[in-house]
Amino acid sequence: MGLSLTKPRTHRLFHYITAGITMVASIAYFSMASNLGYTGVTVEFLRNSDQTVREIFYVRYIDWFITTPLLLLDLLLTAGMPAPTILFVILLDEVMIVTGLVGALVSTSYKWGYFTFGCVALGYVLYVLTVEARLHANHLGKDIGRVFLTCGALTSLLWTLYPIAWGVCEGGNVIHPDSEAVFYGVLDVFAKPVFGALLLFGHRNIDPARLGLHIRDYDDKDFSVRNTNKQNKEIAATEGVAAHNGTTTTAETV
Repeated sequence: MGLSLTKPRTHRLFHYITAGITMVASIAYFSMASNLGYTGVTVEFLRNSDQTVREIFYVRYIDWFITTPLLLLDLLLTAGMPAPTILFVILLDEVMIVTGLVGALVSTSYKWGYFTFGCVALGYVLYVLTVEARLHANHLGKDIGRVFLTCGALTSLLWTLYPIAWGVCEGGNVIHPDSEAVFYGVLDVFAKPVFGALLLFGHRNIDPARLGLHIRDYDDKDFSVRNTNKQNKEIAATEGVAAHNGTTTTAETV
């Protein structure tokens, strides 16, 4: 957040998005560290322990429901992707998170059906990141392409590990909840703070206008001049049309 103060307000979009990601994640981890935000769910598979109930931290999914769309927004805006594509990818991301949560809360084998739905949604998200968005970013310039490649590759790699973590944690009850916390914690550190640092470093010399983000401020002098000129042209055009209509009417009367 402090880094945003070194930039004009019109260049702080990615700083604000990234700050929001880390803020929400911090609150979620504070809740989990306080042993809050979880519920007990009967396990489908009994492993090395005789415990038949497993802690499911639903607060983690609330974190992901908020932060993963912001992560995708960071990436897809960097690539200059069109708004309809961004909205659809974010929708599929939300489907992925919700099906993961529902699957974690289901104690029967139906959980694997929700897991499958989530994996299909993830597959499309990864396709957009690795193919379509990469091509868009490269078209905008080598520097933008490098930033997207670094952050996009990191995200794609990490996000393929989350289903594995889910399978051995909430899904298969293979590892203990304490080990689950470490597994997800390491992934989240690289997927959020490390990702954010790399993204902001890459954006340090990139004008948002190159990405199609024409952000204006109220005291933007250039914008004020352009807006005034536009208004003057519109007034002149209106007056010209009115004068022309008046001349035509006079001629017809004569």
